[in-house]
Amino acid sequence: MKYKAKCIIVSRTKREVKTDTLGRPCNIALFNINDAHKTTEAPLKVLDFKGIEKVVVKGLRVDFFLAGADLVINKLKNLDISLEGKQKENLVVTVKQE
Repeated sequence: MKYKAKCIIVSRTKREVKTDTLGRPCNIALFNINDAHKTTEAPLKVLDFKGIEKVVVKGLRVDFFLAGADLVINKLKNLDISLEGKQKENLVVTVKQE
């Protein structure tokens, strides 16, 4: 699905049940400003996903901040997010950047 945003933050979230072995929950927060992690601005939208095994990032430059566990992706022109795999366990983020 296509979305409009200048920046996204990809975060893993806590499992609802510790014995759950079917991947992990994660979310993607969409922002209309770059470097949203440096501000107090609320996201335009937060997309929640459950049972994700991995996040595949295609066609972009990524900043990974070691102080946290989030991926910050800035300067977005086009953003497409989809689920792939037999059980839709792979979250695929495809973008074009400025």
